[in-house]
Amino acid sequence: MVGPSLTESDRVAGMSRLQAFVVLLVGGSGALVALYADAGALVVAGGALGGGALGLALWYYMVWAYRDGSSRNDRGSDDGYEKRDRFN
Repeated sequence: MVGPSLTESDRVAGMSRLQAFVVLLVGGSGALVALYADAGALVVAGGALGGGALGLALWYYMVWAYRDGSSRNDRGSDDGYEKRDRFN
């Protein structure tokens, strides 16, 4: 069988899971740093929320950088490189 093995809905679901993982990973990191500093529960929650916001910003930056990558711009169709839009 030749062609993509994932349907469009599977790809979107996978990218959503990856986005959630990145946001939770950075948010959990913020909470763990606050716990390590012997902070109170409110500061730990703030660290988790701030880290989650930072993780979301990081995700959108990574998507923007991938879409706007200089190595992917201005390629002709004769170079054998198939250009795909991986992030919607």
